[in-house]
Amino acid sequence: MENWLFSFPSSIHLNITEPIDQAISYMVQHWNAFFRILKLILGSMIKGTAAVVNYIPWWVLILLVMVQAFRSSGSWKKAGIYGLLLFFIGAVGLWKLMNQTLTIVIVSVLISLLFGFPLGILASSSRRAMRIMRPVLDTMQTMPSFVYLIPAVMLLGIGNIPAIIATTIYALPPVIRLTAHGIRQVDKEVIEAAKAFGSTKLQTLFKVQIPQAMPTIMTGVNQTIMMAISMVVTCSMIGATGLGTEVITGINRLESGRGFTAGTAIVILAVIIDRLTQSAFVRKGEKKYE
Repeated sequence: MENWLFSFPSSIHLNITEPIDQAISYMVQHWNAFFRILKLILGSMIKGTAAVVNYIPWWVLILLVMVQAFRSSGSWKKAGIYGLLLFFIGAVGLWKLMNQTLTIVIVSVLISLLFGFPLGILASSSRRAMRIMRPVLDTMQTMPSFVYLIPAVMLLGIGNIPAIIATTIYALPPVIRLTAHGIRQVDKEVIEAAKAFGSTKLQTLFKVQIPQAMPTIMTGVNQTIMMAISMVVTCSMIGATGLGTEVITGINRLESGRGFTAGTAIVILAVIIDRLTQSAFVRKGEKKYE
């Protein structure tokens, strides 16, 4: 006889896997036109972004990074270190793969911001919207990233397009949360003063609340970028090109050096992007309050 005090009753079984599988199968069969259009749009974005990224000469990109590093930190030492780190990626033969990774990250972040800003503004102005979004965002942030790959592959095949969808879903929550948080934290007296001078709701939002909340919003943008980069290796499992493929190849072939080199390049790319964006955002925020 089963002991219900110590073991969960085997007679109680809630099957949710079958309805989910049926829903995905239904979309595969009946939403082909929608997914074809989606693949066409995303494919065009990838090609356009890749053309721009590949058009920039390697030495120009290094110089741009060094200039931005100096502008944000005021230190030529840091600028030189960032330049040498980027040069290292090219020296080990991973420049082309780095550009492919940058393409996926840029497209994913742009889509995340396109949806994240409006949703964050909506969540900041509506408690009901925030109550609805909060469990969805919690699920998106805590769900293992591998889970997003299954429906993405079933609906869109393998390659960069499903990788962008999975990366967007994973990277979207921070910009929504921090946009809503930043706008809600704006001093109420400032908002009341704007209304007293005859500002409409839209004028108050775009000329007062968003500028005041910009440092917090930009922190959300920074976190979205970093989460997109963190999906590089995961998405390579479904055919996404870039540095992640080198890591996976190194694992499959037990080539430690190959995997370590590609992993180092990913770390360098993530650190440079994080430092440059973070410094630029903090400086902008400080200037507005000086």
